[in-house]
Amino acid sequence: MLLAIDVGNTNIVVGVFDGDALMVSWRLLTLRERTADEVGLLITGLFAHERIKPESVRGAVMASVVPPLTPIMQGMVRRYFGHDPLVVDPASNAGMPILYDRPADVGADRIANSIAVYERYGRAGKRPLIIADLGTATTFDVVTARGEYLGGVICPGPQIAAEALFQRAARLPRVDVRKPARVVGGNTLGAIESGLFYGYLGMVEGLVARITTEIGGAATAIATGGLAPLIVPETSIFEAVEPDITLLGLKIVWDRNR
Repeated sequence: MLLAIDVGNTNIVVGVFDGDALMVSWRLLTLRERTADEVGLLITGLFAHERIKPESVRGAVMASVVPPLTPIMQGMVRRYFGHDPLVVDPASNAGMPILYDRPADVGADRIANSIAVYERYGRAGKRPLIIADLGTATTFDVVTARGEYLGGVICPGPQIAAEALFQRAARLPRVDVRKPARVVGGNTLGAIESGLFYGYLGMVEGLVARITTEIGGAATAIATGGLAPLIVPETSIFEAVEPDITLLGLKIVWDRNR
C-alpha cells in the first residue's frame, strides 16, 4: 500500500492506495501548530477505523504548500509508518516539463493535478488542458497537448471574499457561500449570497473562456476542489469533476520515481 498526503492551506488530504486503486481518503484541518505526534495519532486512528494496518504501508509520497508543516509531516511518516516520504518537487522529480519562468515556484499540488489530468484526459486526446481547482485559493493550470505545464492563474476563492466583506464593511454580515434562490437579492443577505456565488461562477467561466482563446481554442477543462460540487452543476464548461485528482497525481509521481 502507498500513503499519499497533500498538505494544503485549508486541509491535509490523506489517501491510501492498494496498488492503483485509491482505497480511502480523509480530510484533516490544516493547523500549523500541530505536532508530528498529534497528526500521527489522528491518521493511525483513521487507519484503525478502516481496519488498515500501518505496517501494510510500503511507501509514502507527499506534496506540501505549507512549508512549516513539511518537516512535521515528514517526521510523522517516519515515526508512525517507518518510511521517508517522497516529497514532490516540481522542478526536479515530478516528471513534467515546466515552462514557468521559475519552475520551483509552482505548487507541488498544482503539478500533481496537472500530471494526473494529462494522463487521464490529455495523452490520448492531444488537446490542451485547463485544470480548475476551486477552493480557498482558486487556481487554473494549463497543460499543453504535449504534456508541458504552461502556467496558470491564481485567484482568491469566495470564502476569502466573504471574510473580507465582513471585516472591511461594518454593516455587512458574515455569509456562507451557497447558491441563492435568485440573482437579484431582495435583502442584504441575499444580495451578498448572489454576489459571492454568481460573481465567482462568472469569474470561473470568464477565465476558462479567456484561457481557451489565448491557447488557441479547443481545450478540455476539468474541475476539482472543495467548491467544485457547488459550481460545476451551474455551468457547461467542464468535462468532468475529479475530487481525488491530487492524490492520483501523487501516485503517478511515486511510480515514476520508483
